[in-house]
Amino acid sequence: MRPLSGCGAIVLGLSVGLGLACATRAAEDDALLRDARRLFAPLPKDMATAERPITPALVELGRALFFDPRMSVDGTVSCARCHQPALYGGDALAKSHGNHDRLNARNAPTVLNTALQFKQHWTGNREDVEDQATKALLGAASYGNPSYDVPMARLKAIAGYQPLFRAAFPDASNPITPENWGRAIGAYERTLVSRSRFDEFLEGKRDALSASERAGLRAFIDTGCVTCHNGVGVGGGEFKKFGVVEDYWKATGSQETDEGRALDTKNPEDKFFFKVPILRNVAMTGPYFHDGSVITLEAAVRAMARVQLGAAPSDREVQDIVAFLGSLTGPLPDNFATAPALPAER
Repeated sequence: MRPLSGCGAIVLGLSVGLGLACATRAAEDDALLRDARRLFAPLPKDMATAERPITPALVELGRALFFDPRMSVDGTVSCARCHQPALYGGDALAKSHGNHDRLNARNAPTVLNTALQFKQHWTGNREDVEDQATKALLGAASYGNPSYDVPMARLKAIAGYQPLFRAAFPDASNPITPENWGRAIGAYERTLVSRSRFDEFLEGKRDALSASERAGLRAFIDTGCVTCHNGVGVGGGEFKKFGVVEDYWKATGSQETDEGRALDTKNPEDKFFFKVPILRNVAMTGPYFHDGSVITLEAAVRAMARVQLGAAPSDREVQDIVAFLGSLTGPLPDNFATAPALPAER
């Protein structure tokens, strides 16, 4: 048999080369999926726990309370004021505004998937979403009530809430309490899951992510971002000093220096420590960081690489990481996309 020459040899060489390239890419994709499954997990259908179960009645009540501003001191503040559906559970402000337009101390994180986190608030001074919802009633820059008696009296005066509380807490002789307010809103928030293409990838659909997104995931892993941003929420599982390598405000341009957890604990060792935020839907929830000091996701990626890892990723790596972070955006839950009709007062 005569050996191939000319065009035949070229075609054969191209075929072999393409075959090797495809095999290499398949092996790389397999390795990426294995690494991703080791570091992350798909979102669950809801975020209920044995200690914090949910029922349809609890969720219905919590949804109404989440969107209702009538229990705030000036009638303008609900959970939805800082956690707006149109803005993916944030408010697009550097720092949120509460009753009488008072400025909150920090940026409002997204409420989507937030119950996955081990603590709530930037400094973790709320145990869970139920604790956060209850204490918000007295927050000076949120609902602004002087005591729990005030919002509970308002609730009891709204006739439409009576059957909702009885259905949600059938064994309670006095169901309208601050604790039950928090339990109901927390139950609703535990349903606010936004699965994305990244979940499909983790479940084995390799083409759920584009080539750039897969490259970004690889860079996200290899650069070291996953040291803190891991697990089902891609973060939200620990406290970490903001500014491991250098002071954070040198990269973020922050106008004020926030000492983080140390302000709550009074422990100097907690200075500049914050809860690592979840990155689910991060492409939709700027501005970034506790003070909203960085506008674009690209700038946030560069700042984090610099102050946390001492790294300077290339422009292409940053673009790919931003593309990967975009794959964490999922559709809004149906029960969050639109506000419910609020219970009537009489």
